[in-house]
Amino acid sequence: MAARAERLRDTGVNAPDRWEFPFGTPRVHIAVTVYAASEDDWRAEVAAYEKELGEAPGVRLLSHQDFAADGFNVFGHRDGFSQPVIEGSGAEPLPGEGRPIKAGEFLLGYPSETGVPLPVPASDVLGRNGTYVVFRKYHSHVAAFNKWLHANAGNEAERELLAGELVGRWRSGAPLAPAATAPERDGPAIGEDPNQINDFGYSGDPRGLQTPLGSHIRRMNPRDTKLTVLTDVNIRRIVRRGTSRGTPLPPDRLKDDGKPRGLDFIALGARAIDNVEFLQSEWVGSGNFMGLGKEKDPIPPTSLRAPSPNRPPTR
Repeated sequence: MAARAERLRDTGVNAPDRWEFPFGTPRVHIAVTVYAASEDDWRAEVAAYEKELGEAPGVRLLSHQDFAADGFNVFGHRDGFSQPVIEGSGAEPLPGEGRPIKAGEFLLGYPSETGVPLPVPASDVLGRNGTYVVFRKYHSHVAAFNKWLHANAGNEAERELLAGELVGRWRSGAPLAPAATAPERDGPAIGEDPNQINDFGYSGDPRGLQTPLGSHIRRMNPRDTKLTVLTDVNIRRIVRRGTSRGTPLPPDRLKDDGKPRGLDFIALGARAIDNVEFLQSEWVGSGNFMGLGKEKDPIPPTSLRAPSPNRPPTR
């Protein structure tokens, strides 16, 4: 990934020489992710893995990261509930999720959206039923986000609306889109209802008057938006898992407390590497596909990398 930094627009403060160790080095060979139903179970499982690693000859633990699991990101928005439906998985699309996407877009060895399987590694073990995983670690400037909202909105209600317009959803996850029943205020009940939370499109809002063209969710999945630069949205979908780290910062906190917080992001798919580079450079880092010129995503899922301990963030 470090060798392809230009393609990912990982330059300046995001350049590989500023990444947290061991990212950007060839030293990482194995990653273990632990999820559990309770904190006690999680801690016990992590301790067991660390004990096993300590007894394994030639194996050294390079990095350890604790995660949150409440479904909200560090900006205070509910996140991670919209995923593509894979054809043949047995899952039925919920309202607004669109048709199932060919399995070959996510698993190697099956027909893709183009009708043929994507190239697979030569080894059968790494071929059929395999996929690719991309891991990205980001630092989020929540205080700067809060400060910008306060500088550009006159009261709390206006700040919440402005935050929603940057994301494309209210903090509960309820969309601003035309089909939503609460387009001018948050609708927590919609955010909790899987039949409503994604039940919207953009064809009735071509100018972005309700869900701004440059908002985060409209960039990352344009749905039925008429794009200036033609592209097949269905070959740009990824299965993703974003997990926040660090304690949340309240909306009224305008000064950074120096504590690290951000997002650890995993993308999976048969085109994962190509798609992450595309999403980062085009849909996040540019607005050309929406006719917005060089305008960037206001809430990028790929924000700054976590700074190294001796290199404080510059913005």
